[in-house]
Amino acid sequence: MTYQVKRDFIGYGANPPDPRWPGGARVAVNFVMNYEEGSEPSIQDGEGYSEWGLTEAMGLGQGVKGRDLAAEGMFEYGSRVGFWRLMRLFQERNLPMTVFGCALALERNPEAAAAIRESGFDVCCHGWRWVKHFELTEAEEREHIRLAVESLQRTVGNRPLGWYCRYGPSVNTRRLVAEEGGFLYDSDSYADELPWWVTVEGKPHLVVPYSLTNNDGKYAGSVGTSDQWFSFVRDAFDMLYEEGARTPKMMSIGLHMRLIGHPARAAGLARLLDHIQKREGAWVTRRIDIARHWMQEHPYVGKGLNE
Repeated sequence: MTYQVKRDFIGYGANPPDPRWPGGARVAVNFVMNYEEGSEPSIQDGEGYSEWGLTEAMGLGQGVKGRDLAAEGMFEYGSRVGFWRLMRLFQERNLPMTVFGCALALERNPEAAAAIRESGFDVCCHGWRWVKHFELTEAEEREHIRLAVESLQRTVGNRPLGWYCRYGPSVNTRRLVAEEGGFLYDSDSYADELPWWVTVEGKPHLVVPYSLTNNDGKYAGSVGTSDQWFSFVRDAFDMLYEEGARTPKMMSIGLHMRLIGHPARAAGLARLLDHIQKREGAWVTRRIDIARHWMQEHPYVGKGLNE
């Protein structure tokens, strides 16, 4: 029977497993830089409109006919300026992060791809394009996955070991990722604060959940200033850190170059990085390291959590 995503309202329940993070850490923190600029829907790439998601144009409803050059410029800011600011903030502090890389976007900026390749940051595949996979046919999605893997092998020097769609996967995505092979995990779920196993077509498959809550996407809605964003995400970290004395968890923090890469917002990110670095027992790490740690400490035992 073809794999189908099942809903699970129980998860680990009141007694989550001890992840046994390295050094007895209370919380594993993974920062994610979403590299999407250059792969978004556009008239030039055949979509018939200019994407303005997660930019200053959110909600303004300009109704531009044809190419929206303002929106295009906001995306270009992310790769031209925001990327380098985020790289500097992490590298100055010797902190790791994960890049959710859209393959075509990295093809279109070889200098950025080289910087990622040399940084030691891991790259989780964010698709061939920054498009909605649930709108693709199964054949189209299978081809996008194949193209993305081949492209990232060329631009960053290694095939991606993780997968994450734009917003949400299709009902076919996890099965097609497993079918492609070579992936250790996907992050196409927001359902928990710890990884878990599922069985896909009879084989083990790890889910390392992501977060749209601890995410700079808040700047496109309820959050306006860097102080507001910093205090919101800081409170999440502090709560997890306190709980971690008994039940350690993981925390994903999502960043977008065209949002938090702007100076007034990057200031809040800098404060957050410094706040977390002051706490002993916070394991700031790459997503691939969380996946590998979980596979070693909590190996697949014959069935997935929700089966």
